[in-house]
Amino acid sequence: MKSSPRPKGKRVLVVDVGGSHIKAMVPGLEEPVKFRSGRHMTARAMVQELKAQTAGHPFDRVSIGYPGPVLHGRPVKDPVNLGHGWVGFDFEKAFGCPVKLLNDAAMQALGSYEGGRMLFLGLGTGLGTAMIVSGVLEPMELGHLPYRHHKTYEDYLGEHGLKHLGPSRWRAEVRKIVKDLRAALEPDYVVIGGGNVRLLPRLPSGCRRGNNANAFRGGLLLWK
Repeated sequence: MKSSPRPKGKRVLVVDVGGSHIKAMVPGLEEPVKFRSGRHMTARAMVQELKAQTAGHPFDRVSIGYPGPVLHGRPVKDPVNLGHGWVGFDFEKAFGCPVKLLNDAAMQALGSYEGGRMLFLGLGTGLGTAMIVSGVLEPMELGHLPYRHHKTYEDYLGEHGLKHLGPSRWRAEVRKIVKDLRAALEPDYVVIGGGNVRLLPRLPSGCRRGNNANAFRGGLLLWK
């Protein structure tokens, strides 16, 4: 894993919001804190839990990787796998400091980038996607594009698809969809991250294995 840049003079709390867990890199702690999320988790509940988990470890900036579309630093849609109340929530007021919010796949993509044209795919509860071309980050929502049998890419490659198809058929779908996206978008390389990349003992051609810790690196880079 690449070393994480430390923005000078800033203590950054980096939060990676997932459909099943929320992980946070806390200034002054060696290991990230982690707690369950799910459909009960609202924005307010997340902030309250993070404040409890970070007691005694002050921060003056927050980066949030959000599992949904983000426009001008604000969520435009509540997450599919979490509770309500994320759209319009005042994170800066709740945390009491400046906050930068980015799509979670885009934040992990930023921390994984090694130049050129990179496509990032995050295999987790859903399917996160982003692309970086010559240093320009473009969050994407490819997972919601229609696929076979009136389903979407996310229906096949997300947690639901894994449970429905089983690991062997799911891996075959990963290989097919990666091949199709490489042909359409022509990246120099593909980084496959997210928690379920561990289920791929061999990656498709032209792919590199991501690391969820790169989301924390991306969150720090937002303030560099």
